[in-house]
Amino acid sequence: MKKVSKRLKKAREMYDSSVSYSLRDAVSLIKKLPLASFDETLDLAFKLGVDARHADQVVRGVVVLPHGLGRSQRVLVFAKGEKAQEAQKAGADYVGDQDLIAKIESGWLDFDSVVAVPEMMKDIAKIGRILGTKGLMPNPKVGTVTQNIDQTVKELKAGRLSFRVNKANDIHVPVGKVSFTEDCIVENVEALIDAVVKAKPSAAKGQYLRKISLSSTMGCGIKLNI
Repeated sequence: MKKVSKRLKKAREMYDSSVSYSLRDAVSLIKKLPLASFDETLDLAFKLGVDARHADQVVRGVVVLPHGLGRSQRVLVFAKGEKAQEAQKAGADYVGDQDLIAKIESGWLDFDSVVAVPEMMKDIAKIGRILGTKGLMPNPKVGTVTQNIDQTVKELKAGRLSFRVNKANDIHVPVGKVSFTEDCIVENVEALIDAVVKAKPSAAKGQYLRKISLSSTMGCGIKLNI
């Protein structure tokens, strides 16, 4: 059996796992719990009333968190010519075409988001499986296959996120850092919940939001009252 650390034991004694807290109370509680020695990431987890095995019940979307993630997203852009220059001016960390494809084929994945102009997609297909397993494959449905490189790169650098329900009908998304102010965390969480609600598929029946919990990287999951 995995040994529970003293820090985690103390944290569990400071809240009631059977209680669902208001968002602001949950944020306040997490900031009071014993934390790790680094600035932990806050994660929001959803249990949804959908069946992701059916294409018409897949939940996906994008959201720009008003206060970002507390770290700059490393953005890679597949583009040539003027669009490549546009990406560089917008602040993309890596810009290229065949050179980046070859680098990724060799095992390099040191980036957080991938954007591509439409004409590059036929070339990117050869690394589709590599990017897909990491959730990095550009997709027009979430705006990462686009001609609007400038805006897309700037939004990603500022804290734009894409989310998608998994096979267990869950969504897990980072929403900032524990060091953020309570107001910033609350506003980020509210923006994400709003985006997930708006992404509800018409085929979903019954209760859509089954459970939402907020946790830090090394901490406990605090249930939110939904």
